[in-house]
Amino acid sequence: MAIGNFSLLAAAARRMVVDVMTMALTRLEGKVAVITGGASGIGESTARLFSKHGAKVVIADVQDDLAESVCRDLSPSSTSFVHCDVTKEEDVENVVQTATNKYGKLDIMFNNAGIAGMVKPNILDNDKIEFEQVIRVNLVGAFLGIKHAARVMIPVGKGLVRNTAVELGQHGIRVNCVSPYIVSTPLVKEFFKLDDDKLHGVYSNLKGGVLKAEDIAKAALYLGSDESKYVSGHNLLVDGGFTIVNAGFCMFEQA
Repeated sequence: MAIGNFSLLAAAARRMVVDVMTMALTRLEGKVAVITGGASGIGESTARLFSKHGAKVVIADVQDDLAESVCRDLSPSSTSFVHCDVTKEEDVENVVQTATNKYGKLDIMFNNAGIAGMVKPNILDNDKIEFEQVIRVNLVGAFLGIKHAARVMIPVGKGLVRNTAVELGQHGIRVNCVSPYIVSTPLVKEFFKLDDDKLHGVYSNLKGGVLKAEDIAKAALYLGSDESKYVSGHNLLVDGGFTIVNAGFCMFEQA
């Protein structure tokens, strides 16, 4: 009898472990997310993690081959790609509408697309056209994402908009931002002309740790899940304390 009871308890314990593991891997079950710049770097890592946790993911990017490759790696039934230049309003409107037409709603808008521009430390060497392109992608692109995501989110009274500071709380829409330190993505490595090892060596800010794209994806996962249901207007710093370190402290280290 004792053995029988033990077996029942053990079986129940195993079911509990399985249930907990299942819950841990489905934090976005039933949610629909659009990720701009989702073909590489932080966007790709986020698309993979969101899909792993049960979300329907629409990748919006101009890198068609890379985006289609990511979709092939993930489940075709839960991941799709729409060509989207975030500087063009019709493209952004189209990807949002495509997501809602295909999946019936939009829960998460991750305005992740961004470019670094040319490396020109001297302002006299900078070109107006290049400067405007950075603004169009990094700022206007996020604005257009907010505008068209809000258009479909407001009627249903829920949703999330990433990397913006617009308050849509009166409509039940949470707005948060993820601010990472330097992450070794293809874009960053091209900008600094450094490989992974050199980039980590020069820009490592927290001893014993290396910031990866997956870490930013996990931050977005938290903000996109119901675990953060009352978190809004928050700028989540994932920078190893960089923003609170006074550069002058380095003088004491060198003394």
